[in-house]
Amino acid sequence: MGRLSLKVVPGSSRDEVAGWLGDSLTVKVKAPPEKCRANEAVVALLADRRGIDPSNFVVVSGHGSPAKVVAVDGMDDKAIREAFPREKPGKPAV
Repeated sequence: MGRLSLKVVPGSSRDEVAGWLGDSLTVKVKAPPEKCRANEAVVALLADRRGIDPSNFVVVSGHGSPAKVVAVDGMDDKAIREAFPREKPGKPAV
């Protein structure tokens, strides 16, 4: 099971994977940071963007924080990095 570090921005104007900030993938979601709505929206967005079943994602730390770690079942760290590559110069974010 691989892990992905995230920086989550809840209450955003749109849902988007905004790109990498250091070692964390920045994810913006419209959902508010209450009652796990933002966490659920993050999982749904990441799963949708890469065609991965949402049940394969588990928030393992940072449930109430913008800094989160998500485990992805069925993928190792290398596969996760390939699924969410760093932005290349001149190319839009994921």
